[in-house]
Amino acid sequence: MRDEASTDESRPVREEDAFDVGAVAGWLRGHAADWARDRLAGTPSVRQFPGGASNLTYLLSWPDLDLVLRRPPAGAKAAGAHDMGREYHLQAALAPVFPHVARMVGFCEDASVIGSEFYVMERLDGTILRRDLPWALTEDEASTLCERALDVLVDLHSVDVGAVPELARLNRGPGYVGRQVSGWIGRFDRARTDDTGDWSDLTAWLEAHQPEDVAQRLIHNDFRFDNLVLAPGERSLRIIGVLDWEMATVGDPLMDLGGMLAYWVEAGDDEFFQSFRRQPTTAPGMWTRERFVAAYCARMGFEMTPECWRFYEVFGLFRLAVIAQQIWYRYYHRQTTNEAYAVFGPAVGYLEKRCRQLVSAGSSAERRP
Repeated sequence: MRDEASTDESRPVREEDAFDVGAVAGWLRGHAADWARDRLAGTPSVRQFPGGASNLTYLLSWPDLDLVLRRPPAGAKAAGAHDMGREYHLQAALAPVFPHVARMVGFCEDASVIGSEFYVMERLDGTILRRDLPWALTEDEASTLCERALDVLVDLHSVDVGAVPELARLNRGPGYVGRQVSGWIGRFDRARTDDTGDWSDLTAWLEAHQPEDVAQRLIHNDFRFDNLVLAPGERSLRIIGVLDWEMATVGDPLMDLGGMLAYWVEAGDDEFFQSFRRQPTTAPGMWTRERFVAAYCARMGFEMTPECWRFYEVFGLFRLAVIAQQIWYRYYHRQTTNEAYAVFGPAVGYLEKRCRQLVSAGSSAERRP
């Protein structure tokens, strides 16, 4: 196994997330891509990655090969979510035109092997940034890291979707913003629990203020530092991979940016927002959300005003609240016993408050002469 100090923090597999390792090893020996098949003798050791609260991700280790397995969680799932085949085939199609994806090893749609579909891919050897930086960076280096992330996002949003049939099939045409607004409101309604309050004024605001799509581009829909892999080596700033393509599709790139910045906690944000920070965006030299928006729009050629951006910011936070509510639903109904999910209930309430503050600020600005 490669040096764990320079990669991700895998842990022993949680009992409720365990699977038949021998069955996976046997399936891989018969179905893996040629480049990996000859290195799969025996049964691998298995550990679980703690990052994320959606699909389950595991490290499979043979003597000279590390692979990653992804599969859905147990319990109720949102319609259309956790589609392993879609995630696998999208990355396979994307690889020739976007270099920041792992090589695919194999996709298993036979649920009898481990009780669900799953796919296996190459493990990208490098550093994944979590809550805090693994080493000290100067302010200039932290700024460069933000610029490198921007470069990758712009490269992704510049992919010629029409030139790749597998990607072109994801394009449903104009109306992406409207489909997202109605879709996420529907997900929220289906994930309600007894402690969910009245959000009708917020959802009505989103419906009333949605803009037209600015473009139809390939978007990741979960673009964050903890889904980026840096090249191996201390103080490396070079991004070699993007992970977690579960929600990738073709749509409005500004919606992707809004979703990304919903997770972007700044040094000046309040204590609760700081408490569930998942990436080192508060480090000295890191860009503010405002600076990232300005730099992105300049690179992509999109005009932007604070009033226009307010919709994308509110929607990004609302979508994050829905994701948290879906996870809270599973915990609330004891579909998972992972106590780490207990914080998602309070997180939903906080995100509701944050959305309301932004909406109220916009209303006040509209009333000023």
